[in-house]
Amino acid sequence: MPRYFIDLHDGSQPVRDEVGFDLPDLPAARAKVTRIMSAIARDMLPDVERQDYVACVRDTVGKVVFRARLSLAAEAVE
Repeated sequence: MPRYFIDLHDGSQPVRDEVGFDLPDLPAARAKVTRIMSAIARDMLPDVERQDYVACVRDTVGKVVFRARLSLAAEAVE
């Protein structure tokens, strides 16, 4: 089973996945990163005006094969 690595970046602190996940194929890796990004969205701080996250999925040779972006922009409207 292929191993995929999911690196996260919040705009200031990158986190490189050194362990990875054994997943059957790229659609499964896409589903995994989507679940991870959904969990991040649920945990975003309520007082933040802007926050961006990027997750990059790498294969076993280190090639980025999928990228997901999550952004929150909160602004008052007068």
